[in-house]
Amino acid sequence: MTAVLVIEDDDRIRLALLLALEEEGYAAYGAGTAEEGLRRQRETPADSVLIDLMLPGIDGFECIRQLRRDDDVPIVVVSARDDTHDIVAALEAGADDYLVKPVAIKELSARLRALRRRGRSTMVPA
Repeated sequence: MTAVLVIEDDDRIRLALLLALEEEGYAAYGAGTAEEGLRRQRETPADSVLIDLMLPGIDGFECIRQLRRDDDVPIVVVSARDDTHDIVAALEAGADDYLVKPVAIKELSARLRALRRRGRSTMVPA
């Protein structure tokens, strides 16, 4: 079963995502802060990570950078921030995809499957 770590500080959103992902057949577990998410990923690596940008303490951008230092896990940002600057900054920090809240769980699930099929690219841009 594919495991997904959801790093989201809003308890209601985190719980809704966890329940929806479990209904889609994922083993889903959550973290309310970036620090907790980083620790959980080190201890029990997930196959994919969903992360919000607006987190207390370490923000989502820095969390993505820290995840990337140690891990090649697919990262999908799920954020209410829809400004192009934020989207580009998240992708430049190392995220693989970006969805604006509210998300359609079927679309999120399809994107997670696509990332898993593709794997991480080792190509370097020209």
